[in-house]
Amino acid sequence: MPRFKSFDGVELSYEVAGEGPPVVLLHGFAADSERNWVRPGVVSALEAAGRQVVTIDARGHGSSEKPHEPAAYADSAMVHDVKSLLDRLGLDRIDVCGYSMGAMTALALAESDGRARSLVMGGAGGRFDRRRSERAGHIAEALLADDRASTTDPTARAFRAFADATGADRHALAAIQQAASRTRGDPSRVVVPALVITGADDRLVGSPHELAGRFPTAEVKVVAGNHLTAVSDPAFREAIVDFLARVDARDGDGG
Repeated sequence: MPRFKSFDGVELSYEVAGEGPPVVLLHGFAADSERNWVRPGVVSALEAAGRQVVTIDARGHGSSEKPHEPAAYADSAMVHDVKSLLDRLGLDRIDVCGYSMGAMTALALAESDGRARSLVMGGAGGRFDRRRSERAGHIAEALLADDRASTTDPTARAFRAFADATGADRHALAAIQQAASRTRGDPSRVVVPALVITGADDRLVGSPHELAGRFPTAEVKVVAGNHLTAVSDPAFREAIVDFLARVDARDGDGG
């Protein structure tokens, strides 16, 4: 994957595939672009639909640099990373799609950057931004524990198991959870069309309908699976393709 230096010098990996209207994909916590978007077939489906697909491994993840200092992830650093990549690629009009952690980044981008013409939030629901400080502390402790069996909090234990399964840098992931002033966005201030996609068995994030109700205009799609498996349901990628086609029709794009 190509690499670039972001706004603060952290080196990040990204990939550009296909041709057409660009869509930027932002993966979830402890995952990377390969696991979140390539293997589940999201990238190939978007390419087949005539899209240019831009993926980026978030700082602390995948092939990107992995600082161990919480300050490296503070003050919406991941949002600034995406803006830096858009600047580098010369993209002035994009659709942005994020999953879980990436959905929060995508939301903040859509709220603050006029280059986003639509927003897709996967793995998100009504409580995706609640109790984050308390939950983050438990997750950080679980990630740094010598023995993951010592973790009693079920959500933290699940994230630790996922990080172990993906071979992630647990110290970098813990630093993300410990960072102050992390990414936040306000759905009520997002003026572009939005889509919320959540697995029917996702008990982590709450109701997608509750989240969608905070937007001026948003659609909801419920697919099969839980927080870790929903991206693998073919209906997940089909929902993104169909939504973007409707955005094209609204804007008079050829797609």
